[in-house]
Amino acid sequence: MATIKDVAKKAGLSVSTVSRYLNNHPYISEEKKKSIKEAMEELNYTPNSIATQLRSKKGTMIGILVSRITNPFLSYLVDGIEKQAKMQGYNVLIMQTYDDSKAEIKMLEMLKQQIITGLIMCSVEGEKEVIESYQVYGPIVLCNEQILHSTIPQVMTDQEQATYEAVRFLINKGYRKIAYCTGGSLATKGHGELRTLGAERALLEEKLPLKKEWIFRKTHTMQDGYRIAKQIFQLSKENRPDAIFTNSDEVAMGIIEYSMAHQVVIPEDLAVMGFDNQPYTSVLAVPLTTIEQPVEALGIESTKLLVALMEKKAYQIDETQLKLRLIERKSV
Repeated sequence: MATIKDVAKKAGLSVSTVSRYLNNHPYISEEKKKSIKEAMEELNYTPNSIATQLRSKKGTMIGILVSRITNPFLSYLVDGIEKQAKMQGYNVLIMQTYDDSKAEIKMLEMLKQQIITGLIMCSVEGEKEVIESYQVYGPIVLCNEQILHSTIPQVMTDQEQATYEAVRFLINKGYRKIAYCTGGSLATKGHGELRTLGAERALLEEKLPLKKEWIFRKTHTMQDGYRIAKQIFQLSKENRPDAIFTNSDEVAMGIIEYSMAHQVVIPEDLAVMGFDNQPYTSVLAVPLTTIEQPVEALGIESTKLLVALMEKKAYQIDETQLKLRLIERKSV
């Protein structure tokens, strides 16, 4: 693969002259520009975009941080961010944390090193003060995540109210023993805190129990859902929940998969509610009741806000596009 030194040698010019050309320096003669262009074409040389932006200090790379790209909701969210970024002249660099705060720090260090010019965080693992401290190196926007009382701009839906209404929906349907799944650990100020607050508020209003064996932490995948269903149906009938709120459609899908394999009837034996309204949820063996998230709007609004911050412009988030909606189907 050709390097900038190869181009300089081929063109009969210095490396610094070629570098100035790549960074659109105004004081290069047309003759030299022609020589460099011809050398680049002959050598099939493509400039390294990250290296170029580091030299020019005019970065065009946006970082996107997610917990795991295999989650379909996050895949669609990243797709929305990238499309909007490209429309505005930016590229993206995606990193998965797998719920590891060390991976999060690695991406924040990229902001410090100016490998990325701005960062959209679709997952939060670390301490508020640590994340906030990196804002001196470039703008950070939280997408579909919230850190209470933080200086970091946030684009999100009302997760607490949506979960409250979802659990109230189950209660109004007659369910009284409601299990709860969260993607977090239930630590204070941790992942999924707002959804947990909403669920707790709904249950407390009706003085309904939330037993330890009905709470499932750090659940993300179909495999988690399958495992949860197995645990539930190992409980005695008297101690078994009659409904379950899950933090994602993937987890709910795993519960439905278990039910199909073990003659469990949904919703008669267990009502199941998901979260996200992923495209396949309406065509499952038991169509899933779920909360629809405005995934495309979240991606668009987060990107527009970040770009505005990077370009030092004003932008008002369109809150009308960020509404959650309960979709009722046959799983409840």
